[in-house]
Amino acid sequence: MGELVYLKLGGSLITDKGSPQTARERVIRRVAQEIREALDHAPDLKLLLGHGSGSFAHAPASKYGVHEGLLESDDWWGYAETAVVAARLDRVVADLLLAQRIPVLPIQPSASALCDDGQLVHLEVALIKEALKRGLVPMVYGDVSFDRVRGTAIISTEQIFAYLGVHLAPRRIILAGHVEGVFTGDPLKEPAARLLKKISASKFAEVEKMLTGSHGIDVTGGMLAKVRTMSQLIEAHPAITVRFISGEQEGLIRKALLDSRVEEGTLLHC
Repeated sequence: MGELVYLKLGGSLITDKGSPQTARERVIRRVAQEIREALDHAPDLKLLLGHGSGSFAHAPASKYGVHEGLLESDDWWGYAETAVVAARLDRVVADLLLAQRIPVLPIQPSASALCDDGQLVHLEVALIKEALKRGLVPMVYGDVSFDRVRGTAIISTEQIFAYLGVHLAPRRIILAGHVEGVFTGDPLKEPAARLLKKISASKFAEVEKMLTGSHGIDVTGGMLAKVRTMSQLIEAHPAITVRFISGEQEGLIRKALLDSRVEEGTLLHC
């Protein structure tokens, strides 16, 4: 099997976080074209896609407290609604990828996921392995999960990537969002926020206090949680690198898929 790369399309990139359940279809279509071009240029490239929920599932998850947990006696309507809305965005993304002749195979995480006090402890991996072996492009997404302790949990794409990274070790992980990388503050609110070009996972504690959450509702913890989760993966598997880039910059996703030495964005390494 050729080089395995994980690529996440952030919720802030593919949806309008200020408008409920609004996909940025023009952006998704352009990104799909870049992915298709990368696959054409590097036929041996193996790709695992993931995407965030943005203005889709974060709102019902927050409204009903799904991320905080539900008791057996609680009303579980919010759990069901969050799952359906998350899958709704996934269908939009899948359709636009298929339109570019990308052989995407949507994988519903909640169909097999199980958490323990917020930590993802089980996810079916065999199907994803088979898909990659057959030249398909499996795609996961932020979703709901049953939780042994809390009843319910929300699992982010980064959590899924970290879990899969143990079983399907990628060479690289690319997280494409709305902003250029990891900043010392929220660049959408703080003009003085500075882009961090490199972060060492082993020194995460030193930069943790500088990192912030996300713009808009994000029940998965925002940028801080993303960097923490990826740092934990890298500490366990030092050969993996993670690059945070802007998916808004035309051509950059294609460039990052094809060139491990790309310098744009933020590099998270061992």
